[in-house]
Amino acid sequence: MIKVEDLSYQYETKGNPVLNGISLEIQKGAYVGVIGPNGCGKTTFVRHLNGLLTPTAGEVWVEGMNTRDTAVVQEIRQRVGMVFQNPDNQIVGMSVEEDVAFGPGNLRLPPLEIRKRVEESLAVVGMEKYAQRPPHNLSSGEKQLVAIAGVLAMRPECIVLDEPTTYLDPSARERVLEVVAGLNTQGMTIVHVTHDMDEIAQADEVVVLHEGRIALRGRPSEVFTRVEWLRGLGVGIPRVTEVLWRLRQGGVDVRTDIFALEDACLELAALIRPRTG
Repeated sequence: MIKVEDLSYQYETKGNPVLNGISLEIQKGAYVGVIGPNGCGKTTFVRHLNGLLTPTAGEVWVEGMNTRDTAVVQEIRQRVGMVFQNPDNQIVGMSVEEDVAFGPGNLRLPPLEIRKRVEESLAVVGMEKYAQRPPHNLSSGEKQLVAIAGVLAMRPECIVLDEPTTYLDPSARERVLEVVAGLNTQGMTIVHVTHDMDEIAQADEVVVLHEGRIALRGRPSEVFTRVEWLRGLGVGIPRVTEVLWRLRQGGVDVRTDIFALEDACLELAALIRPRTG
């Protein structure tokens, strides 16, 4: 769905390129996690995926459309929606339904179609009961769900999430992640930037950025087992993997390519022999 060719980007106020020669492809329906230390270029990278930024060098293609082409950039942004870190920066309406209707309204869709999209999008994120609520009365987690609904109302094929759970408490974080996982199960392409490795342990692919380049990419089982290397970059690993890795360092023969708590419990239970006699 998305093809990035030798992408480089340099801000006018910075001397060195923030991105330097990134190339990769994102397949339709994939769940891709993007991680890396602070300042590695994660946000800059994903803002190229829907034309918010234009490459200094290289190309970004979305379903055959080049993000440099100003004639198609609005269509690109309909197909690739963005959810930012701070939900307060995305809320524009005086009510939840007005906010979700903002994007479709800009497309000049018929009122009945806008209404349909608003109702369907709020239902997907479980916020239909809040349609008349002023957004400023919502919690941060509820605001982020409204932001996701606003993106869904544009009927995208891909959603890019740039650290969407940073300002959320654990229960709100879990709710947002459940919605995102559900969207991917239904065929939505997901690109998810995060500092919390547990959030992307079930992704199809993990891309590690370092100093504006791709340092490593692969399945979570291939990336997160590189514990010492990731630590050297200043990147963490899923909590379950951390526990198993420490056990292995202590001489316990356990797998370290496990990310789910239930699977870890089964792995450890297999090591315990029942007492006899």
